[in-house]
Amino acid sequence: MEKKKILVVEDDAFLRRAYKAKLGKGEYEIIEAVDGDDAIKKVKETMPDVIILDLIMPKKDGFQFLNELSKQKVKKVIPIFVVSNLGQETDIKEAEKYGVKKYFVKSDTSIAEVANTVSDFLKK
Repeated sequence: MEKKKILVVEDDAFLRRAYKAKLGKGEYEIIEAVDGDDAIKKVKETMPDVIILDLIMPKKDGFQFLNELSKQKVKKVIPIFVVSNLGQETDIKEAEKYGVKKYFVKSDTSIAEVANTVSDFLKK
């Protein structure tokens, strides 16, 4: 059986490694992107099953990525879990307009909690 693919879009290398350590223990294939431009390219190349998305990134931020992804002719709807330092209601509502599955505020959420939520979602 093919491994489920998780695209981690995060400019912080430490956090990308942490997600890879929590989720990449053989059960899932972890694909990494460092910004929104890189993420759009990786979506087209790999068609991930889930995306973990930071919003504050260089080049193209998470909102720009969500906007561009919503206009793409992607073969399937890809569930997106946002993990961001932006915790204001306006930011959360903006992300929800794009149909994100869940919005985590980094300061209130452990990497393990995000990893467990994504893993539980993929097992459904």
